[in-house]
Amino acid sequence: MNPGPVPVSPKSWHRLDPDRVLADLRSSAGGLQVRDAAERLERDGPNALAAVPRIRPWKVLLSQFRSHFTWMLVAASGLSALLGQHADAVAILAIVAINVVIGFHQEFRAGRAMEALEERTKSTATVVRDGRMVTVAAAGVVVGDVMVLVSGDMVAADARLLTATSLSCVESVLTGESDAVEKRVPAMDQESVPLGDRRNMVFRGTGVATGTARAVVVSTGMATELGGISRLVDEAGAARSTPLQRNLESFGRGLLWVALANVVLLFGLGLLRGRPPVELLLSAVSLAVAAVPEGLPAMVTVALSLGVLRMSRRRALVRRLASVETLGSASVLCTDKTGTLTVGAMTVRCLHVAGEDYEVSGEGSEPVGEVRCRGRRADLAGDGPLRAYAALLVAGGEAHLQEVGGRWTVRGDPTEGALLVAGMKSGADRVVLEKDFPRLRAFPFDSERRRGSVVRRGRDGGLWVVVQGAPGLLLERCTRILTRDGERPITKADRTFLHARIGLFADQALRVLGSAERRLGSAVTPEEFAAGYERDLVFVGLAGLLDPPRPGVREAVARCRGAGIRVVMITGDHPATATAIGREIGLLSGGEGVITGSEVDDLNDGDLRQRVSGISVYARVNASHKLRVIRAWRATGAVVAMTGDGVNDAPAVAAADIGIAMGGSGAQVTCQSADMILTDDSFATIVEAVEEGRGIHDNIRNTLQFLVSGSVGELLFMTLCVVLGLPTPLLPIHLLWINLVTDGLPGLCLAAGSTDPDVMKGGPRPVVRGFADRALMGSMALTGTLTAAVAFGVYLVSLRSGTVEAARGSAFAVLVFSELFRSFGARSSTRPAWRMVPRFNFPLVAVVLVSVALQVLGQNHAAFGRILHTPPMPFGECLVLMGLGCIPLVALEVLKVLRRKPASGTVRSAAHGIDVA
Repeated sequence: MNPGPVPVSPKSWHRLDPDRVLADLRSSAGGLQVRDAAERLERDGPNALAAVPRIRPWKVLLSQFRSHFTWMLVAASGLSALLGQHADAVAILAIVAINVVIGFHQEFRAGRAMEALEERTKSTATVVRDGRMVTVAAAGVVVGDVMVLVSGDMVAADARLLTATSLSCVESVLTGESDAVEKRVPAMDQESVPLGDRRNMVFRGTGVATGTARAVVVSTGMATELGGISRLVDEAGAARSTPLQRNLESFGRGLLWVALANVVLLFGLGLLRGRPPVELLLSAVSLAVAAVPEGLPAMVTVALSLGVLRMSRRRALVRRLASVETLGSASVLCTDKTGTLTVGAMTVRCLHVAGEDYEVSGEGSEPVGEVRCRGRRADLAGDGPLRAYAALLVAGGEAHLQEVGGRWTVRGDPTEGALLVAGMKSGADRVVLEKDFPRLRAFPFDSERRRGSVVRRGRDGGLWVVVQGAPGLLLERCTRILTRDGERPITKADRTFLHARIGLFADQALRVLGSAERRLGSAVTPEEFAAGYERDLVFVGLAGLLDPPRPGVREAVARCRGAGIRVVMITGDHPATATAIGREIGLLSGGEGVITGSEVDDLNDGDLRQRVSGISVYARVNASHKLRVIRAWRATGAVVAMTGDGVNDAPAVAAADIGIAMGGSGAQVTCQSADMILTDDSFATIVEAVEEGRGIHDNIRNTLQFLVSGSVGELLFMTLCVVLGLPTPLLPIHLLWINLVTDGLPGLCLAAGSTDPDVMKGGPRPVVRGFADRALMGSMALTGTLTAAVAFGVYLVSLRSGTVEAARGSAFAVLVFSELFRSFGARSSTRPAWRMVPRFNFPLVAVVLVSVALQVLGQNHAAFGRILHTPPMPFGECLVLMGLGCIPLVALEVLKVLRRKPASGTVRSAAHGIDVA
């Protein structure tokens, strides 16, 4: 059931004061009565995301037969059975079965993203009922419940804060912002406030980093922000097919009609010329079987499977085979910032202490890195001021590090965790410090005070006060400063210098925090302590923090640009931070700016579609904004890839042509929505995947050209003989043998070939052209014409000098030889065969040699000859036919050379997605 109506829009709770919210929800600060909560649960339903509709296996199975290629294969199997070729019929049906099983398995796993999303948020909650705190299942939380939140809790529902003490929440799963968000109770004046800026609200699925609070639940289940994302995931992933699937469907549909039209034409012409109907029927059926490249789906599967295997060695797991080729078609790569382009954790990049600047290396929460000063590694043992500052960084917070499965994570406030990691890199020992200076009391960072402090007791009984916070305000409380020569009174010049340093760090989009300390004697009285200890401080140092780019990201972005791929950053973070990261990784240059989520809201879908190509960075966006950007790009005809790691990325990942998730740090729902998962969380791996995808597409295209060109040659040859009234040149067994020997194994070798090293030069191929573009059709027509011309010439000459059986045998042999030899040139549509020697395809050479040997054996072995209906043929004549069979290959390779002469170098054609001069 849906929740009952409320007086205000769910988006406006942040504008109301707590008392008004409680009144509108018919609740109180003492919580609901147990009976009232039960009634609301009955009325509104559980606090759960929508259940995934149960998938009926038989419907999924039937849906696999929507493909035209599937029906083409079924028809080819039936025709083969009618001709008595039962082995071929069984083999073709086996291909159909394999394709159906793979498709069934993929579709049957659909919907798991929703289940994963529900699993992520399955937890308990503490609520106030009948004036007492009780723990209930998160699914039992209802609108009007008063939740009690403490550090470490997972928020069970969207709620409006009633009270809060030093509260901060990590909302990166919704907003992508890695830093904890400070929360406060007062109402906000603005009507429309981005999700990440609603400071008096807490949201389902987010975590409490610090502090305590009480909040009244305003929405549950699918009405929450997380529920809205789950709905977007469901809608975005519906009815999505890849460019490869669409191209194969389109090509298969056209090929089916062409084959049927040709068969009907030949049958009609034969009847007009008085040919026996049975003979015509056998020939027509054989031609139909020959015209359908029934091995193509299997070869595509082989090409994609080998690509998947190669990608797994590059630390990318592919969940959908066709996605590898789709990524090769990508022209736009949209990516989240936090955890994708950046490490996903606040990291101290630089320190300033005692007049010196230090650079800190290392990313994330792992306490491994190097501290350098003036280009040299700092002396951690001999640098007194740095050692003192490191102790403050470690002692000044409550966060701690945890290593699970080789991954380091921060428990507690992310900023405190970043300072802790920097202190450990700088030589401080957390274990020794906790033993020598046990913590007495902590005052978490407060947005009003803009500082936090920790009080510790030393071995002598004295107190050590560590204060960290906004550096400008902290300086006002300092009377002394730490220098190379020890402590001394702070001067106006010191303050001016430090303020300039703060400005310099801020200009680099760094979050700047200052650290100070105060030592109190063992005889301090409670009155003195209560009078204020955050004064008369000694200023120690500054720290500049940032969620840094991942190693290799800048180079990967440059490679994408060189490959003609547009990279777009979409983040929920602050515009200044997004701008800084965009410039650092090479997305922004000059005065190019960013666009915010609120500006996206001001654009309708048509305006966004017109502007989207001019925007490289989006900031302060939510999940629905990301989804709109993806759809806008797709509406322009672009093939869009989307990478992400948070729950807020899942809808966009599901809606893109190919979704990519970060497997190490990614949310489970995002991984389930994705087509590809990067196990190393490296953006650079995506570029390698693009290269693999382009190579696979070229291999599939070349294989398709090879297979269909052979069928075109056979059709043209047969048609020409029937039109001219010549005897039928090829028997059904000849056509089936050609189909088996020249198409199957050579085609598999072509599909499984290595990738052209120049495949990343130039732009991606436009998807709108499909496979059957003008270049491919022209190439197939030319190749088929050359093959048919050679076969017709041999047939005509043999008819004049011998019997029909001998002419058929010669035409049959030259067709087999010409198609086998042509496979050497089919590896590239522009590179001559001799230039492909460095990437020699040994399996193809072996298959061609064995096939040629079988053909020669069939022409000279009596028993084999009877099966193939070929008369004996001298070995010398076989050699002559081999030479004639080379004519199409030589002509096509010479044409490649002539086409390459006008230009120097090889680039990738944006129009055809192949190498052109």
